Amino acid sequence: MISVTEALKIVKENAFVPHISEVPLLESLGLILAENITADRDFPPFDRVAMDGIAINHKLASFKIEACQYAGEAQKTLQNPENCMEVMTGGVLPLGCDTVIRYEDVDIQEVDAVRVAKITIPFSEISPGQNIHRQGADRKTGDLLLQKGLKISPPEIAVMASVGKVTVKVEMPPSVAVISTGDELVEIATHPLPFQIRMSNSYMLSSALERVGVKANLFHLTDDKVLLFCKLNEILLNHDVILLSGGVSAGKKDFVPEILTNLGVKKLFHKVAQKPGKPFWFGKNVEGKTVFALPGNPVSTFLCFCKYFLERKNEVVVLDKDVFFKQDLTYFVPVKTYFQDGKLMATPFEGSGSADFANLTDCDGFVELPAENQVFKKGEVFEFVRFRF
Repeated sequence: MISVTEALKIVKENAFVPHISEVPLLESLGLILAENITADRDFPPFDRVAMDGIAINHKLASFKIEACQYAGEAQKTLQNPENCMEVMTGGVLPLGCDTVIRYEDVDIQEVDAVRVAKITIPFSEISPGQNIHRQGADRKTGDLLLQKGLKISPPEIAVMASVGKVTVKVEMPPSVAVISTGDELVEIATHPLPFQIRMSNSYMLSSALERVGVKANLFHLTDDKVLLFCKLNEILLNHDVILLSGGVSAGKKDFVPEILTNLGVKKLFHKVAQKPGKPFWFGKNVEGKTVFALPGNPVSTFLCFCKYFLERKNEVVVLDKDVFFKQDLTYFVPVKTYFQDGKLMATPFEGSGSADFANLTDCDGFVELPAENQVFKKGEVFEFVRFRF
């Protein structure tokens, strides 16, 4: 039996290596960027008018309107420095102009058949360069805009569109199989007999995967050794990652570890010094396919999935009451969190054990209490494994 730290290290060292593919830009949403994106021109690429108004070059009380510079037009030139030019937001600043006065601060009149713009605010409120988004103010040509490894969201799509990325290299999500094992399980549309239960683990895992952009194929396998061997062999051939729930403990029908070994999946560890989730089995075959064989109790299943499969940012919480735990195991306790005085506080909901998955509906994650202690005091800070986000 290994520690939680050792188990997590082994899982990270043997993580599935994603395939790199080039996809149309809009199909990249939610995927991981597999190339750096650099600016092919300045951001913005010209001195950009930031407000509708008039563009001028020096301080006079009024200006004859010489022309209008619209967005999308080639740059015009102010012919007479004593004149002005109407300008529209997003357009190029006309040559010969260095300041934009917004329409709200200008009174446009017609004097002797000539349109004249009179500035209505004091000159002390006007500064050269105002209301101009200068060329290259945001990014310069060649600057790194997006670094590979980030998850693509709508802002990243906009940046890539702006540099002409019709297609983009991404890490393709793995093909994942979620398998529930057990003779006692029936489909959710079935009316269970007194000794049966509707399967819930596979739906829980599938929805958790979908939330991070991974679609899973669901399977239910009964505790039949021959069937398990044949079906697991087929599933391994067609998937990159297997998430399997049940059949990994010490029961007389817990065939999964033996069958996985016979199918060429090398055991990297079996049993972790933790509660819940102690029987967790993890392995990998020569093709690089990984198997997470999780304990069947739903809280154990979900905890192991959140701790070892999901990659989440490190968080800590402050206990708001004492917790006692005598076993020499890392103890993961479901908690409800809230903020108080700028700190993330955690209220433990220990429930009725690893089968009490209804308890999770009141919680936001698990607080991780280290194995070396037995008493965990109110006010102490511990690591937090979040599942509600």
